Amino acid sequence: MRVMLITNPFATFTTAEGRDALANTLASRFTVDIERTTHRGHAGELGARAVKDGYDAVVVHGGDGSVNEVANGMLGAPSGAAPDRGTVPALGVVPGGSANVFARALDISRDPLAATAQLMTLLDSGARRPISLGHTLDRWFLFNAGMGMDAIVVRRMEELRHKGRKATAGRYLRTTLGSFFRPSVTPPSFTVEVPDHAPIDGVRFGFVSNTGPWTYLGTTPIRTNPGTDFEHGLGIFAATSVSVPRNLMLGSKLLRAKDPKAAHLYRDDDVEWVRFRCDEPADVQMDGDYLGEYTGLDFGYRRHVLDVVAAPLPS
Repeated sequence: MRVMLITNPFATFTTAEGRDALANTLASRFTVDIERTTHRGHAGELGARAVKDGYDAVVVHGGDGSVNEVANGMLGAPSGAAPDRGTVPALGVVPGGSANVFARALDISRDPLAATAQLMTLLDSGARRPISLGHTLDRWFLFNAGMGMDAIVVRRMEELRHKGRKATAGRYLRTTLGSFFRPSVTPPSFTVEVPDHAPIDGVRFGFVSNTGPWTYLGTTPIRTNPGTDFEHGLGIFAATSVSVPRNLMLGSKLLRAKDPKAAHLYRDDDVEWVRFRCDEPADVQMDGDYLGEYTGLDFGYRRHVLDVVAAPLPS
């Protein structure tokens, strides 16, 4: 089996020793070509090359942003024709970021050593699992994309990382709470449209999920759309208020793994498409990466578009 190993030396929780150990372990059983990313977008270029050169599998050691780039590079733009099943390498992940939402959604251990052992077993057995992906802005997303307050939090976290701060769970929580408590943080309202429902006006923050959990706070999964998974449609979570008391109550339900319901929340765990429309530009994030400001997003999904190295679903 021929494997391309893509590592991000700038990922939050990767080390040179860990990357070398992963490469040596994989090379003990497979033909491995090691590629280290050097700039934004490089992981996508490597993913496209892996398809062109006929690799059997691509293993990414990095955070969710790196995995997103590789998947987009392998599949090409959603506006194009989907590649035939079996013509794209299987995508495997060894976590190296702060949250590693995608890997954990596939039941891959958050510990890199344990994840490597899992991956070796799965690769040896030829395990491939097809998953569906969401898309917007002509890009695929693995687990979620959002507009409003959650994107503001992602932007502020990226600003902190550029200053040399690590993206820890505690810092993420403090940044989230700080964004809600700061009166200067006022995301514009927007409208959400979904099938067979009247438009939801006055939304202050909303996100569309392709699977669950939405994210993790340390070891705690945050399940905004408990019924959303890789086998069904998209999940929509849209809040019409940034009131601190209201959202503290909603947040406490999410932390306690209770069914998230609130008077200011619209939620559906399985829809075919979603549209966001805003009169002024609003912050947008995708898979935990800040994308900039947009006035509109159109979300869709494509079923079983990507094969991943993961255990098959129980029959």
